[in-house]
Amino acid sequence: MSTSFDVSGSPGRGGARGALAGGAEHPHYKWVALSNTTLGTLLATINSSIVLISLPAIFNGVHLDPLEPGNVSYLLWMLMGYMLVTAVLVVTLGRLGDMYGRVRIYNAGFALFTITSILLSVDPLDGGGGALWLIGWRVLQAVGGSMLMANSAAIITDVFPARQRGTALGINIVAGIAGSFIGLVLGGVLAEWNWRSVFWVNVPIGIVGTIWAYRSLHDTGLRRPARIDWWGNLTFAVGLTALLAGITYGIQPYGGHTMGWTSPWVLAGLIGGVAMLVAFGLIEARVAEPMFPLSLFRIAAFSSGNAAGLLASVARGGLQFMLIIWLQGIWLPLHGYNYEQTPLWAGIYLLPLTVGFLVAGPLAGALSDRFGARLFAAGGLVVMAGSFAGLLLIPSDFSYPVFAILVFLNGLGGGLFSAPNTSLVMSSVPARLRGAASGMRATFQNAGMVLSIGVFFSLMVAGLASSLPGTLDSGLTAQGVPASAAHTIAQLPPVGTLFAAFLGYNPMAALLGPALLGALPAANAHTLTGRQFFPHLISGPFHDGLVIVFWLAIVMALIGAVASLLTPRGRPTDEPDLISREAELADEVAAVPLSPASRSAGPLAGEAG
Repeated sequence: MSTSFDVSGSPGRGGARGALAGGAEHPHYKWVALSNTTLGTLLATINSSIVLISLPAIFNGVHLDPLEPGNVSYLLWMLMGYMLVTAVLVVTLGRLGDMYGRVRIYNAGFALFTITSILLSVDPLDGGGGALWLIGWRVLQAVGGSMLMANSAAIITDVFPARQRGTALGINIVAGIAGSFIGLVLGGVLAEWNWRSVFWVNVPIGIVGTIWAYRSLHDTGLRRPARIDWWGNLTFAVGLTALLAGITYGIQPYGGHTMGWTSPWVLAGLIGGVAMLVAFGLIEARVAEPMFPLSLFRIAAFSSGNAAGLLASVARGGLQFMLIIWLQGIWLPLHGYNYEQTPLWAGIYLLPLTVGFLVAGPLAGALSDRFGARLFAAGGLVVMAGSFAGLLLIPSDFSYPVFAILVFLNGLGGGLFSAPNTSLVMSSVPARLRGAASGMRATFQNAGMVLSIGVFFSLMVAGLASSLPGTLDSGLTAQGVPASAAHTIAQLPPVGTLFAAFLGYNPMAALLGPALLGALPAANAHTLTGRQFFPHLISGPFHDGLVIVFWLAIVMALIGAVASLLTPRGRPTDEPDLISREAELADEVAAVPLSPASRSAGPLAGEAG
């Protein structure tokens, strides 16, 4: 099969336009590409978390009580839909970028993301209909976000030489990961003002980014026409969707059990999903032009780097959810904040986490270019594991300076890991497969975030189930609630209490009901529905669950560190990196002073192939 080398934006296409807009031949084009793809990645990842912390305001805005049993699914799909779609589609869209042009797919993603943001912000419906409107358009928004995430790293790898690639990817990848934490702060601020602004904020940035991308970006990488692997796409999408959906519903109560892992539908999703993924692997091993090139896993750096990335993503996702529950459900109410204010202040108090990412990421990328990426990637995960251990040692009602230092260290460790790890993975693959490799890397990262919800919520619910009923029973009876009523409430599935803490709600009024509250002395009723009772009640059981969750995070981070250390040095030898060499030659030519006659002759056009 022939391979064509497509370099868009040659001098014949552009002249003044190329120099002005940053055409592919322009010496500063790589920085234009980095700036735009970083904006796109940041916008896509901010949206994976901005809704997370804004859920109370969004549900109030569409007049839907998220704690009613029938509405839990709306809550989970609002939370999980975006992550699930990005996990499923990034490989396919990265492969399409290899086939039809990475910039073409990326630009279409920017436009789709912007259009769906407009539609999300004008939700005309209330109740369940309003929630379904948001879920549906958010799923389509995730398709646009997937187009951005699947191709941005490949575009950057195409245009930057190897000696600068770690720095460039460091800026892009850390901006992306930091976006998931920036979204927490931004969502808290915007939700305090108007829930629709959570979606409005994307619109002006999306319009500017879309126009900029269409005017400035040009494909410079290898493009290989090929057939679409329909059976591979279908089995992968169905298998991963079924598996992740099964995990999502597994944390909901079922048939008198605290969780739904025995539900026939959950078991069918898990078993069927695994079976479809096995079929996907068999198909990909036999098809001539697979969408998911399994041969890449023969590259040790690619395999170990993605394994470390998956483990780090699961650990990081679990941390994010646990910290939101800790702050919104316990610490902030204990320190005098009204429940309506907790999303805003939870985002503010998590700023050290974001700062740690922003400080370490670009620095680690630049240093890894000079000193190698393996030690930085492994060291970052060791720092993360240490911060998890520190969080285990502090009480539920912690001293904030200690908490701030620990979450800063966690962000610092994540930043030290992310850019070098991405550079290891992307530099290890042949240039013609960078789009697929970028999509595969993003799949592991996004699937890790979805898995973290199932894994950590399940562990937390298991921890709560052992200690919360007794604590809740004794706490309610101490406030005069009849023993029979207290016992009935205490036996309810703890997932409802966990979601209440996650959303910053005090569920006592809903659990007790107006008749029971009205029969209690006024002082007792005020205590039960006040700011202090619920946080004090769940702080002990929550810490029991937190111990289980963070110990698992520590283990995953340390295993990821070992995988990073075992990542071999070197680059693929099966084909030359034509893109990187061309970029390096362009840098060398740009550094040579030209005579006036040379300048007047204009740029030289060359061929690569």
